[in-house]
Amino acid sequence: MGFPATPALTVDCVVFDPTGRVLLIRRRHEPFKGGYALPGGFVEIGETVEEACRRELREETGVCARDLRLVGVYSDPSRDPRGHTVSVAFLAQLAAPAEAVAGDDAAAAEWVADWRRQRLAFDHARILADAEKMLAAAPRG
Repeated sequence: MGFPATPALTVDCVVFDPTGRVLLIRRRHEPFKGGYALPGGFVEIGETVEEACRRELREETGVCARDLRLVGVYSDPSRDPRGHTVSVAFLAQLAAPAEAVAGDDAAAAEWVADWRRQRLAFDHARILADAEKMLAAAPRG
């Protein structure tokens, strides 16, 4: 028996720097070409979702993240106009500022301070809001 047809598996990465800015890319390709999005992409055969998240972040922005925290799984069949995708979203907090350099399919990589006012691709505004709630609920120490 072969594998059933299933949604494509993707990852998204919410990265905050110490000043509260969020790392966003400008999409090089459709859908949402030129729009802001979280770094992320498709999981490759043979890698974990955590490995895929770190790889996509590095390829698209040049930024490396060690510690990842699960934000959630996003599976609305209409979240991607290309077809049904399921994204595993992670949160990374950087202890020090990092330079972002666009690569791979990102036209630009930017640290954005006013990210709440930006229109984001896909369901990335929801993912960012959920990550922000996680941070607000985390014990300070």
